[in-house]
Amino acid sequence: MSFRFIWVGKTRDEHLRALVNGYLKRLSHFVRCDVTELRECAGADARLCLEEESKRITGALASDALAILLDIEGRQWSSPQLAKEVERWQVGAVKEVAFVVGGHLGVSPEVKSQTDVLWSLSRLTLTHEMARVVLVEQLYRAYTISRGLPYQK
Repeated sequence: MSFRFIWVGKTRDEHLRALVNGYLKRLSHFVRCDVTELRECAGADARLCLEEESKRITGALASDALAILLDIEGRQWSSPQLAKEVERWQVGAVKEVAFVVGGHLGVSPEVKSQTDVLWSLSRLTLTHEMARVVLVEQLYRAYTISRGLPYQK
């Protein structure tokens, strides 16, 4: 199984970028990880930019991937529940899990309809850069829970 992280734009904050990279490095001890950073739209028309970014997202999704969109309306998992989900994906022979983080405009309804799971990291509103950190940290935590490693405590 592999994880693909698809997000719009680069992580500009150097501290958050360092955290993402650090957790990706740790996570890569358990699962192959690939990051696909999609170009942000620079236009003034928000509707057109949303469509453009959403097309890039759908173009980056593999047809056989389990696509998970981070969305405020999604289901929430505790860390132990997430660990069980990851185990379920592995046992179910899922080849790739694609985690999608939209841009500041969100994603189009088409992107939502093409994803398999909507996942909310929190009822709180997080910046997209912060959501990336929480996403990779929680996935790393899920693996440490599954393996009984001390990090999760």
